[in-house]
Amino acid sequence: MSNLLYLIAVILIIGWVLGFFVYSAGALIHALLILAIIAILINIIRGRAV
Repeated sequence: MSNLLYLIAVILIIGWVLGFFVYSAGALIHALLILAIIAILINIIRGRAV
């Protein structure tokens, strides 16, 4: 489960970075970044360091 969360987080971060170059989905990309950061923080809080 942890690996899956990291995979999703990485995909979302890549999507967010691409969002800077593609303005048509700007707000959605920033929301995805927030979700990715939350997934990473949950794993860190649970004691599963990156």
